[in-house]
Amino acid sequence: MIAYALAFAYGCFGLAMLFCLYRVVRAPGMGDRVLALDTLTINVIALLTIFGIDRGTGIYFEASLLFAMLGFISTVAYAKFVLRGDIIE
Repeated sequence: MIAYALAFAYGCFGLAMLFCLYRVVRAPGMGDRVLALDTLTINVIALLTIFGIDRGTGIYFEASLLFAMLGFISTVAYAKFVLRGDIIE
Protein backbone atom coordinates (compact mmCIF):
# COMPACT_ATOMS: atom_id res chain seq x y z
CA MET A 1 0.00 0.00 0.00
CA ILE A 2 2.87 2.38 0.76
CA ALA A 3 4.17 1.92 -2.78
CA TYR A 4 0.91 3.24 -4.21
CA ALA A 5 0.93 6.20 -1.83
CA LEU A 6 4.53 7.03 -2.74
CA ALA A 7 3.78 6.77 -6.46
CA PHE A 8 0.80 9.09 -6.04
CA ALA A 9 2.91 11.55 -4.04
CA TYR A 10 5.65 11.47 -6.70
CA GLY A 11 3.08 12.28 -9.35
CA CYS A 12 1.43 15.07 -7.37
CA PHE A 13 4.66 16.80 -6.43
CA GLY A 14 6.08 16.36 -9.92
CA LEU A 15 3.00 18.00 -11.39
CA ALA A 16 3.20 20.78 -8.82
CA MET A 17 6.84 21.36 -9.79
CA LEU A 18 5.86 21.65 -13.45
CA PHE A 19 3.18 24.21 -12.59
CA CYS A 20 5.67 26.20 -10.50
CA LEU A 21 8.24 26.08 -13.27
CA TYR A 22 5.64 27.39 -15.70
CA ARG A 23 4.82 30.19 -13.24
CA VAL A 24 8.50 31.09 -12.93
CA VAL A 25 8.79 31.47 -16.70
CA ARG A 26 5.43 33.11 -17.44
CA ALA A 27 4.73 35.20 -14.32
CA PRO A 28 3.62 38.81 -14.86
CA GLY A 29 5.68 40.31 -12.04
CA MET A 30 8.92 39.78 -10.19
CA GLY A 31 7.15 39.04 -6.91
CA ASP A 32 5.19 36.24 -8.52
CA ARG A 33 8.41 34.69 -9.79
CA VAL A 34 10.00 34.83 -6.34
CA LEU A 35 6.96 33.12 -4.81
CA ALA A 36 6.97 30.48 -7.53
CA LEU A 37 10.67 29.77 -6.90
CA ASP A 38 10.01 29.50 -3.17
CA THR A 39 7.15 27.08 -3.81
CA LEU A 40 9.37 25.13 -6.19
CA THR A 41 11.91 24.83 -3.38
CA ILE A 42 9.25 23.48 -1.03
CA ASN A 43 8.21 20.91 -3.64
CA VAL A 44 11.82 19.78 -4.09
CA ILE A 45 12.12 19.37 -0.32
CA ALA A 46 8.97 17.24 -0.33
CA LEU A 47 10.28 15.11 -3.20
CA LEU A 48 13.60 14.56 -1.41
CA THR A 49 11.74 13.51 1.73
CA ILE A 50 9.51 11.11 -0.22
CA PHE A 51 12.56 9.69 -1.98
CA GLY A 52 14.19 9.15 1.43
CA ILE A 53 11.11 7.29 2.63
CA ASP A 54 11.10 5.22 -0.56
CA ARG A 55 14.78 4.28 -0.27
CA GLY A 56 14.71 3.84 3.50
CA THR A 57 17.76 5.98 4.22
CA GLY A 58 18.25 9.13 6.24
CA ILE A 59 20.71 10.92 3.98
CA TYR A 60 17.91 12.40 1.88
CA PHE A 61 16.36 13.97 4.97
CA GLU A 62 19.63 15.75 5.68
CA ALA A 63 19.77 16.86 2.05
CA SER A 64 16.24 18.22 2.32
CA LEU A 65 17.21 20.22 5.43
CA LEU A 66 20.17 21.72 3.59
CA PHE A 67 17.96 22.54 0.63
CA ALA A 68 15.43 24.18 2.98
CA MET A 69 18.11 26.42 4.46
CA LEU A 70 19.42 27.33 1.02
CA GLY A 71 15.92 28.09 -0.24
CA PHE A 72 15.14 30.30 2.74
CA ILE A 73 18.37 32.27 2.42
CA SER A 74 17.95 32.73 -1.33
CA THR A 75 14.37 33.96 -0.92
CA VAL A 76 15.40 36.47 1.73
CA ALA A 77 18.34 37.67 -0.36
CA TYR A 78 16.20 38.08 -3.45
CA ALA A 79 13.50 39.94 -1.53
CA LYS A 80 16.17 42.26 -0.11
CA PHE A 81 17.50 42.84 -3.61
CA VAL A 82 14.04 43.69 -4.95
CA LEU A 83 13.32 46.11 -2.09
CA ARG A 84 16.69 47.86 -1.79
CA GLY A 85 18.53 47.13 -5.02
CA ASP A 86 21.57 45.83 -3.13
CA ILE A 87 22.16 42.62 -1.22
CA ILE A 88 25.37 43.44 0.64
CA GLU A 89 25.42 46.76 2.44
